[in-house]
Amino acid sequence: MIVTFLAALAVCGASLAIGQAAIGLFGRRGWSWLSPAVGLALLCAVCWATVRMPGDGVVSGVAVLVVVVASVGFLRGRLEGGGEALRAGLPVGLIALAAVSLPFAVEGHFGILGTSFNPDMSQHLLATDRLADGAGSQLLNQGYPLGPHAIVVALHKGLGIGLVQGFNGLTMAVAVLASLTALAAFTELSPLRRIAGALVVGLAYMVASYFAQGAFKETMQALFVLAFVFALRESTRRSWVGQPLRLVPAALIAAGSIYTYSFPALVWLVPIAVIWATLERFSAWRTTSLALIVFGVLTLPELGRMIDFKRFETFDPDGPGLGNLFGQVSPFEALGIWPSGDFRLAPGDGAVPAIGYYLGAAFASVLLVIGFARCWVRRETAIVAGLLAAVAAYAAARIGGTPYTAAKAIEVAAPLAALVILLPLLTRWEMGEGPRFRGTALAGPVAVVFLLAAGGCSLLALANAPVGPTSYTPALAELRPLVAADSALVLGSRELLDEQHGVPYLAWELRGGRVCIEPEGAARRPPPRGVRFFIARASADGPPFRGLTLLRRAGPYLLWERGEVAGGPSPCPLIAVRQARQGP
Repeated sequence: MIVTFLAALAVCGASLAIGQAAIGLFGRRGWSWLSPAVGLALLCAVCWATVRMPGDGVVSGVAVLVVVVASVGFLRGRLEGGGEALRAGLPVGLIALAAVSLPFAVEGHFGILGTSFNPDMSQHLLATDRLADGAGSQLLNQGYPLGPHAIVVALHKGLGIGLVQGFNGLTMAVAVLASLTALAAFTELSPLRRIAGALVVGLAYMVASYFAQGAFKETMQALFVLAFVFALRESTRRSWVGQPLRLVPAALIAAGSIYTYSFPALVWLVPIAVIWATLERFSAWRTTSLALIVFGVLTLPELGRMIDFKRFETFDPDGPGLGNLFGQVSPFEALGIWPSGDFRLAPGDGAVPAIGYYLGAAFASVLLVIGFARCWVRRETAIVAGLLAAVAAYAAARIGGTPYTAAKAIEVAAPLAALVILLPLLTRWEMGEGPRFRGTALAGPVAVVFLLAAGGCSLLALANAPVGPTSYTPALAELRPLVAADSALVLGSRELLDEQHGVPYLAWELRGGRVCIEPEGAARRPPPRGVRFFIARASADGPPFRGLTLLRRAGPYLLWERGEVAGGPSPCPLIAVRQARQGP
C-alpha cells in the first residue's frame, strides 16, 4: 500500500517540479497549472530516451533524479505564487488521490487494476518487465508507444518499486495531475467551487471508468488534450503575450502525447490547433515556428516507431472491433451523468432504470449546448476548438473506426465536455469586463445538481473497479507456448481465485489453449481426464497428482506433464477467454 502511494507521489512531485521549471525557462515566473501536464510529458520523454541505455533502466532513474534536483534548484528564488498554488492545489490533489484509492479500499487490497474488465495490463506488465531487463517484446517491436512504461521502469530501478505498484502509482498520479491541471480554468473561484469544478473535470465519468479498467494510456491522453487546450488558452493571456516561446508549453505537451499515444494523438491535437488559430486569426509565425521546432526535435527519435505502429493490430480493419466492449458506447457518457458502475452496459442493464440515464443525458446535453454558446460569445477560442475537435474525432472513429476506438474518443472528450458545462455555471461572464464570480440565482442550484450527479457517477465507476493479483511475474507468459497446443489445469490459491479476480487473470495469461482453473486443495486422484499439463505453485509439496513429470520451472510456478492423457471430456470447467484488442 505505502509503495503504491510512494510511486504516485513520486510521479506527481517530479511532474510538478520539472513542468514548472520548464515553464519558468520560457519566461514565466508565476505558478502555472500547465506544469503538471508539461512535467509529465517531459518525464515520458526523458525516461524513454534513457531506458534502453546500459543499465536497463537504472539510467532512467538517475536521469529523473538529476532533472528533478536541477528543476528545484532553478525554481529556488524564482517562483512566484508558490504558496498560493499550494493552498489551491493541495485539497484538490488529496481528494483526487482519495477518490482513485477507492477501488483498492472496496476490494480490500492493492493489485492489478481492471482485471476481469480488461486484460490489457497483462501485456503492459510483460512489456515493462522485458524493458527493465533490456530485452525485446512484441509491443516494443511493433512501435507501440512506451513512454509511460519507461516511467514505471524508472520507478522500479530508481526506487525499487514493483511493476504492479509502479503502474498503479502512475495511473493514480495521472488522475491527480489531471485534476490539478483543471484548476487552470477555475483559479479565481471561491475554494469550494474551485475544488469541485477541478475534480469533476479531472475525474469525469469516462475517465474514471477507464481508470477502473487499468487503462492508463487513455487517461494520460485525456490529460494531455485538456492541457493542450489550456496551453493555447494561456498563450493569449496577458502574462504570456509578446513572449516568443509562449507556445512551447503546448509543444511539450504534444510531444508527451506522442510518447504516450503515438501518431493517433494528432487526431485531437492538430484539429485543436488549426481551429484555435483560425478563430484567433493567429499569425505569429515566429512563435509558431519555435514551437514546431521544439516539437519536432523532441519527437523525431520516435518517427520510425510511429511508422511501425501503423501496422499494429488496432488499425487492422479485419481485426476484432469490440475489444472488451459489448457494443457501441453511447456518446452521452462523455457528459458525465451515467449512473452505472460499468460504462459498457446499456441504459437499464444495471440497477438504475433506463429513464435515469436518459434524464441525466438530456440534462447534461442542455447544459453543454448552453455552455458552448457562452464560450463562443466570450471568445474562449481554445475551449471551443477543443470541444469541436473532440466531436470530430469521435465522429471519425464512429464512422470509419470500431466501437473500441470510438469509446476511446468518448473518454478523451469527457473532461472537455465537463469543462464546457461547468465553466459558465461556476462563473458569471459580462461582455468586455472579464469573469465575474457572482453567479445567477439559477446557475447555483443547477451547478450543484450537475456536480453531485456527475461526481456520484464517477465515484460509482471507481467503486466498481476490480483489483486483481497483488504481484506480477512473466512466468505464465513464458509457459503459454508450451501449453497452448493442448489442455492445461491451473491450481491457484483460494485467495487469488476468490478475492483477487484470479480466474480471468490466469485464463488470459495462458490464452490460446484449453485452460481449466481450480483452487488448490480441490485436486483429485487420479488427475482429471483430457488434461495433459498441470501448473501449480512451486511452494506446493510434490506434484498435484500422481503420475506427473516435472517439465519446467518458471518463476513461482511448476509445469507438470502427464505422459498419457486419458480420453473423454475433462470434468474441469474450461475457461473461454475472448482476446481483447489492445492499442490506442
